[in-house]
Amino acid sequence: MKKIFSTIIVVLFVCASAYAQGGQHHQHQYRHGQAHQTHNHAAGEKCEATIHGHVTDSRTKEHIPYITVAIDGTTIGTTTDITGHYTLYHVPVGKFKVSISAIGYGNQTKEVEVECGSDIVLNFETTESQISLDAVVVSANRNETTRREAPSLVNILDSDLLNKVSAPTIAEGLSFQPGVRVENSCQNCGFAQVRINGLDGQYSQILINSRPIFSALAGVYGLEHIPANMVERIEVVRGGGSALYGSSAIGGTINIITKEPLRNSGELSHSLTSIGCGKALDNNTTLNASLVTEDRKAGLTIYGQSRLRDAYDFGGKRGEMLDGFVEIPTIKSQTIGTQAYIKTSAYNKLTLDYHVTNEYRRGGDQLERPPHEVMIAETTDHLINSGGLTFEGTSKDSHHRYSVYTSAQATKRDSYYGAGQDPNAYGKTDGVTAVAGAQYLYRIKFFELTTGVEYSYDYLYDNPIGYVAQGFTSMRTEQHIHNASALAQGEFKFNKWGFLVGGRLDNWYNASNKKFLCIPSPRVTLRYNPTHDINLRATYGSGFRAPQAFDEDLHILVVGGERTRIRLADDLKEERSHTFTVSGDFYHTFGRVQTNLLVEGFYTILNDVFALRDTGIVDPNDGATIYERYNGSGATVMGLNIEAKVAFMPWVEASAGVTLQQGKYKEPEQWSDDPDVAPAKNMFRSPNVYGYFTISTQPVKGFKIDLSGNYMGRMYMQHFAGGILPDGTTLQQDRIEHTKAFFDFGLKLSYDFKIWKSLGMQVNAGVRNICNSYQKDFDRGADRDSGYIYGPSLPRSVFVGAKLFF
Repeated sequence: MKKIFSTIIVVLFVCASAYAQGGQHHQHQYRHGQAHQTHNHAAGEKCEATIHGHVTDSRTKEHIPYITVAIDGTTIGTTTDITGHYTLYHVPVGKFKVSISAIGYGNQTKEVEVECGSDIVLNFETTESQISLDAVVVSANRNETTRREAPSLVNILDSDLLNKVSAPTIAEGLSFQPGVRVENSCQNCGFAQVRINGLDGQYSQILINSRPIFSALAGVYGLEHIPANMVERIEVVRGGGSALYGSSAIGGTINIITKEPLRNSGELSHSLTSIGCGKALDNNTTLNASLVTEDRKAGLTIYGQSRLRDAYDFGGKRGEMLDGFVEIPTIKSQTIGTQAYIKTSAYNKLTLDYHVTNEYRRGGDQLERPPHEVMIAETTDHLINSGGLTFEGTSKDSHHRYSVYTSAQATKRDSYYGAGQDPNAYGKTDGVTAVAGAQYLYRIKFFELTTGVEYSYDYLYDNPIGYVAQGFTSMRTEQHIHNASALAQGEFKFNKWGFLVGGRLDNWYNASNKKFLCIPSPRVTLRYNPTHDINLRATYGSGFRAPQAFDEDLHILVVGGERTRIRLADDLKEERSHTFTVSGDFYHTFGRVQTNLLVEGFYTILNDVFALRDTGIVDPNDGATIYERYNGSGATVMGLNIEAKVAFMPWVEASAGVTLQQGKYKEPEQWSDDPDVAPAKNMFRSPNVYGYFTISTQPVKGFKIDLSGNYMGRMYMQHFAGGILPDGTTLQQDRIEHTKAFFDFGLKLSYDFKIWKSLGMQVNAGVRNICNSYQKDFDRGADRDSGYIYGPSLPRSVFVGAKLFF
């Protein structure tokens, strides 16, 4: 892995050289474009043209660098150089729309008619805009469309926001969206999950470049396996998404769009965080490099991350003696990845993406000793390879668009989940997820028809090698899931309104137990825009969760010093959902003040809801307590998401969101094997109120102040017996806790300046969780309930960082 990072550094310097030479050559071509095209046409080459020009700020009249310029309906595109100029080569003859877009500026489109051998000057003047309805998204209907015309509400979390909150991975950034909350679910290993509209992480479908290859095995710690520097943007769609993406998209979908090469550029950064303002450190180094050919027909981007985080043992609210059992595990991870494209013509494009992650983590006590020699150890070593290949094309008249794709993810995990110096708690787990499909779009003036077919395969083999070596072969788990699906949807699109109806049919088959399911998932949406800046929507979407192993099932929790495992009930059937949402998205500009208000109401009905119960059974092979996943009575989740944004251009921009929600089972569910413990009707780990805010200001050029915060209201949690409480007594009986509220407030200061020509540098520093709003009542000792953890993931922590870029 060190050799790989050395290679990336070399690529960065190559990029810098290419960038400097490319910029000079680009300006030369810009000044001599007409002569160049005339020569080509005279030489008898195919009839093409060139479009060039500049992009300026309407207020300052200054040229704007790095604005994306593209011809709609084709693969032709580029970015403005450092001088704010651009050139589009090899433009075919015809009528086209040329669009510009960039973070912090409004989108704009101009029509142009291209003739053979012409040299067209097309200039743009745009205004600063931090709030826009015209961002392009793909998650609403599996096709590119603007947020304004998208049939479903799509929230965008871009790389700029991830930088503002200094997120090393997406786990630290996802909570800055309405209705989305990330929580730590294990005191030993730091297992994190994302919850949408109050539902557990298993109800959310995570996509990588629109492909559902995020396997159950990789999903256990997957949120921390995706570094923030590989992400271009994250699209969040709340509500039932199974009609588009299949199983587990009940709460919503999180679509991670990785960075695509747009220009020659490079970036090297390092940050150092002192966890708890003490000796536990988090070192994070990232690298990014992009190379594109002069004609923009091919490009390559490389990204990498190396992270080393020390374990952290919290001493309690009064600074008591540390108990030797850590609350935050140690992490050693490296990620390297790439995305490349080749534009085979003005209307066709081949894209390849690949990344590999190697991560070691360990929690418990005495981390320097072998796991089987300590009281508690949860340790994993992951090797994850993910990749995809997509070929997409558009007809010259833009009426037809197609894509053929395949993606896969292979995961290997070595693990130890054990307590009491158990020599047999070692395991090996392998998982493979593969997806292949094709999609076709037919578009006429007011109507779009989308059809597609997709096949997915999910393989899992969990081998507890320690116990198998003792002859307990029945403890192995092997799962083969095949799913063939078909998608069809039709959408009428007009300026003021749109109507979509469609669905997906999944033919799901578990070869391990010969169970077959045929599951339809319909979807209906209605959009109405009474004015240009008001967007009203009403949607219905169904969803389902198939009866198979989930990421939570592959995480072995240690409670009361004993291993716990989850098994599936023999008669477990699929869980179904029906989600209704109504939303209003309002935009208005008061002079130079831009505003946006979003209000969204949601109501979800869960039938045959998956629930967990303690069976009271102890496996005689490994002594693990068995919990069973079964179909409960059902549940309802309802609530309101509110988000407001305001930008006092160009000085201050702010956003804030709050979710008010309630989740209840139809009938009380028994969660403990103790008959004296009452069943619960409220959903656990689901606060009724939570939200976020961000404020950014730039008082002087280059100097930025970023404030951010997350609020989590009170919620109900299970607390299992066995652990030592903060007062020194031992919890004798399982009970339900009503946790306190938390407010996690952070600050980041950064300053950007030029070092030489196009080479710049940023220095930054800040504090996370300034008020040290952190859980104070952790269980202590070897018999603690490691699942009793809630609130912010870090105590008060300070960080410093530096970044080189061009």
